[in-house]
Order: sequence, then C-alpha cells, then structure tokens
Amino acid sequence: MPTLRCALFLCVGVGIAASLPRPAAGDAASPQRLSFDVDEGLNLNSFLREGPVAAHLLLRSGTDPRILVAFPAGNSGVGLWFSHGTTPVTWTLLDRPQPLEVKDARGRPMYGMTANVSAAGATVLSIKQAVLSSVRVLRDYQALGTFPAAVAAEPEIQDSTITWARDRLDGAAGYRLSVEVTRGSLHPDRVAAAGGGGIELKITALSGETPLTPLAGNHLLSAGAQDDVAARNALSFLSYREKFLAGSWRFDTYFGRDTLMSMRLLMPALTPEAVAAGLGAVLTRLSPQGEVAHEENIGEFAVLEHLREGIKSDAPTFDYKMIDSTFMLAPVAAAWLLEDGRGRAQAKEFLARMDGRYGEVQRTMGADLVSNLRFVLQAAAKFADDPRAQNLIALKAGVSVGDWRDSNDGLAGGRLAYDVNAVFVPAALAAAGRFVESGLLDSFLDAADRAMFARAGTMAGTWRTKAAPLFDVSVPNAAARRDIAAYAAALKIPDSAALRSVGVLPLRFHALSLDADANTIAILHSDEGFEFLFGRPSPTALTQAVTALTRPFPAGLLTPVGIVVANPVYALPSIQARFTRSAYHGTVIWSWQQAVLAAGLERQLQRQDLRPSVKLLLRKAQTQLWKVIHAAHTMRNSELWSWSYTAEKFHIAPFGANAADADESNAAQLWSTVFLAIPDPLGARSKQR
Repeated sequence: MPTLRCALFLCVGVGIAASLPRPAAGDAASPQRLSFDVDEGLNLNSFLREGPVAAHLLLRSGTDPRILVAFPAGNSGVGLWFSHGTTPVTWTLLDRPQPLEVKDARGRPMYGMTANVSAAGATVLSIKQAVLSSVRVLRDYQALGTFPAAVAAEPEIQDSTITWARDRLDGAAGYRLSVEVTRGSLHPDRVAAAGGGGIELKITALSGETPLTPLAGNHLLSAGAQDDVAARNALSFLSYREKFLAGSWRFDTYFGRDTLMSMRLLMPALTPEAVAAGLGAVLTRLSPQGEVAHEENIGEFAVLEHLREGIKSDAPTFDYKMIDSTFMLAPVAAAWLLEDGRGRAQAKEFLARMDGRYGEVQRTMGADLVSNLRFVLQAAAKFADDPRAQNLIALKAGVSVGDWRDSNDGLAGGRLAYDVNAVFVPAALAAAGRFVESGLLDSFLDAADRAMFARAGTMAGTWRTKAAPLFDVSVPNAAARRDIAAYAAALKIPDSAALRSVGVLPLRFHALSLDADANTIAILHSDEGFEFLFGRPSPTALTQAVTALTRPFPAGLLTPVGIVVANPVYALPSIQARFTRSAYHGTVIWSWQQAVLAAGLERQLQRQDLRPSVKLLLRKAQTQLWKVIHAAHTMRNSELWSWSYTAEKFHIAPFGANAADADESNAAQLWSTVFLAIPDPLGARSKQR
C-alpha cells in the first residue's frame, strides 16, 4: 500500500488553511498513523487516525448511495444522501484519505480528512439531503428520514464545489462537508457524469469537536494479543484514554455494556493501562445510585437535549435505562482487581484515583465501585428473601429493552431477561462477597455497608440455584419435530440434520425471557454463553445447554456460517415473524456472542470437577464453534451478519445489504475485536500434531 500524507490545503474565501504539510516523496508513514479499509456488503469503509485526527469514511454503493464521515471527537459526523436511483452506484477510493488539521474563519481548530473517490454506474447523483451534527442525529436520519430543523445547513456553491457548513448550535466550532466535482459537472441539485462517463469527487469533511487521546501500540495491547491485523486495527481505532468506543460508524462513543464485556474478554490481551482506562470510564459515568450508564449524550446531541429544556450547555448526559450492565460491572471488576495478577498489582492505586466527573463532586474509583455493589445488593434482596419469579429483576417500568438484545423485539416482549437474572445478578453478588473478603474495599465501606455486604455470598447461592429453573422450557419430542419441519419449510432450508439431532427425548433449554406474568417465552438463544463465562453450571445443566446450542439450525443455533443468537422454532408464529434473519436480534450471527461462547467453553474445560464424558461434549462443541468462526473469518470484526440459503448451501449475507434488514452493521465493533485475547484451539491442536 503506498504511503501518502496530507497535501497542503487551502480554501480561499472560507477561512480555512492547512497545518499538516505533505512530506517528501518516499518518506515513511508516521508510526502514529492508522489507515485501513473494510469492504462489507454495499459499504466501503476507510478508517484514518493520525495525531488529533480520527475519521471513518463510509461510501454506500447501490441504488441508495451515500457519503458519510464519522468522527470519534464529540461523536460527530457529516453525511450526504443521494436520491434513490434505478442504476446501482459503485464507489471506489482513488487514493488514501488524508488527515486535515485546519482553522475556521474565527481561528478555531477543526479536524478531519479529505479523500478522492469515484462513482461508477449511474450518470447522475441527485442530491437528497446533507446532515451535519452528532452521529446520533445522522443515525436517526438514516433510520427515520428526519432530523431536527435546528441543525439544517444550506449549501453554498462555488465553481465546481458544493459546501455545507455551520457552527454547533451553542456557537462552538461546528462541522463542514465540501464536495468538489473533479470529473463530471456540478448542478444545484445533482452531480452529472462527464461526457465519457464516470464521476469523480474530492470529499473534505471536518469537525470542530475536541479530539480524543489515542490509546495505541504497546499502551493498548500486551505481548499476549493474537496476531490479527484486522482486529488490531479496529480495536486501535476504537480505543482512547478517555473511553473505548462501541463501534463505528453508528456508535462512535461510550457504551457501558460494550465496554464491560470487551474488557472482560480482552483482558488477557490488554495492558493494565488499557483495562484501567476502560473500567475507569464506566465508574466515572455511574449514576449517583451506582447504576452503569448505557450510552452518553455528548457534543451537539447533548446541546440539543439541553436546548429542549431551555438551557444552553454541552454538559454530557447519560442514559440509565439498561439493567444488564449494572450487574455486569462487579464480576468484570473482580476479574481484573482480584483474579488477574496484573490488576491485583495496581488495585489499590486504581481504586484510590479520582474519577474526574464532569461538573460534579469527584469521588474515588473505590467509592464508585462500592456504590454499584450497594445497588446490586439492594436490588437483589427481594428475590434472595423470597425466590419467586415476581421478585426477579424486571426491565424498568415503561421501557421495552434492558439487556444487549435492545431492539424493540429483542426479548420478544419479555420483561424478565434470562441473562440478567440467571447469570449477571448471581455473578455480581458473588463478586461483591469476594471483594469484601479480600479487604480491598475496606477503606470505602461504612458499618452499614459491611452488614449488608456480609450477606452477598448467601444471596448469590440463592440466586444461582433458584433463578435459572424459572426459565426452564421442555418441548415434547413429537411437538419439537413438527415445529422443526414446519419452520424449515417456511425458511426453505433442509430439516434432515436438525431432525436427526433431537433424538427421542423432550427438548430442554432456558427461555430467552419471561413475560410480565412470568410465562416462559420459548426462544432458543446464545446467552447461555454468559453462564459459561461467568458461572459454574452443574454437569447436567452444562450438558443440556451445550446440546441445545449446538444442534443444527433450525433445531438449535448452529449454522455453517455461525451461531445464530436467537431461534424461535419452538415459539408462536407471531414471534417467529419478528425473529427473522433481517431482524437485529433475530436469526442472525453476532461476532462477540461467538467469542463469549468460545471463551466460556474454554473456561469450563479448565474445571477439574467434570466427568470425561462432559469434557468430551464440551470439546466437541468447541470444535464445532471454531469451525463456523473460521468459515466467517472475514466478518469477525463486524457487528453482525445474516445468511442466505441458495444452491443447497448457507452463505454469509452482510447485515444491511438487504433492503429488508433492520439496520446496517458497524464495520468496526469493539466487542467483535475480542478474539485478540482468545487463542484458537483448532490452530493449537494442529500445531501439537
């Protein structure tokens, strides 16, 4: 790949001048530069980070073309949507995107990139809409076709260049998108191809939001990280000292659940500095009651939120509607501060740090952690005292989501999630007990805390033994066979292997969730992987879960292109209609869920109390899992993917390429990089042979 640097940039008349000169030809690229591409379905993604510049260029091909640039700084972005056409457009990068560090007309710094691209196929690109704002605003426009009127920007045309630019709504440095037509012709509402065909554009995208501080190289990954260049690139682009980003382009900011699960899985491959940054970001954003923030509202999205209340401010706000991450914090923190030798070595120093809360009285990280443990014990007490379904942890009132399956249909209307109640709550209680026993938190506890925390171990035992059985599902064998045959026929896939796998006994598994009346919702799911990773299931429970997961789809979750995260084969037809291969949490494959299963199976295989027959079953499941991980290796760092079945084979289908898909996948997803910390057992075995 050629080494290119930013050329001198000058926009006469608009008050922008370059500050990043072009080096002499042949100069080596800066070791701080990160530049890589990901082609996925209709999306061509080009990532760039150098110095204060971090930008993700997305070129959407097809009949609904689009140009979008997302910036981790302030979770900001600029996008240009073109009208639907009858002839598909195919985008091509003509050279590597280059970084820009410039000043606006008022002398304020702006950071971004420029890229030269071509569009083949269509003879006209009709301009539909440009949107400059928070990525949250661009995300909503992509999904809903609307955006706040206050963020509208009118285009200005000068010669062959069309530009949209505006300040942020609070008057701070804002955003700029310029498109220069270098081949073809520019008109007020369209770009037309040149006489000989073809369109070429020079794209310049800038944001005035404050850059983040990269966390990269030997500050990010330890010597134990796997040698996967694509995963290293994606993780590096998403890693900053202030926080880890959940995924780009759509989630270029902090998400609590994504950070915690990624820290847990990546822990063996991260430096202590990186783990401390990730956990510190979570602790800093806790609610006063100790709940983990799901997502932060920053930059112009925060400005918009405050303006609705008549306040001019960009102070971050936080969303606390999710419940799973609040119970995930304690076991992840315990894995680092109590188990991992590197974490134990710096535990006291880490807990004594001030959390740096924005505009609030700061606390120590230790005080933050204790506030979370306090919340966990208080929330879990009712079920511990009276273990009935009515006393489980439900989704918050008026909210239809609460765990990682956070689309509207993700829990099929359930109010009590299996993963929260059967895995995360008992794991959090057990971690609280271990923290107290360790003495590590003594200086942060008062007398009332000590009395409350003394019950943690006993409460954990009650939750572990009493919660999971409330989710038990048993399907008579004859009924299961009818369901499998009917569902396979509806999907137009074969059923022979699935039917062979069910034997003659009833099929048993844990429901995805319980409804408001504590009835089981009979959907097979991948969340058993959480129990493998955080729990210690009995040999019987382990055998049941592994058997259910690894049956061929549509009896179980196993397809040749991955483990689907949900299978509604035994559910009502109305539920099956919502859990399709176009649904965000339907019969689709999420990379990180396979990683959870991979890490969880390896953890269970290290146990010394399991019979050889159970270990053999686990090893077989591990082999099956890694074979399908290999089959979709090119998608490993993506958020999710779907599948199709043609010519008697399953095929990978990038999520978002189909018009029926609920959304599009992120090309770089934080928790999809976690294979950097999970050795491939098939590779290890082949080396041993």
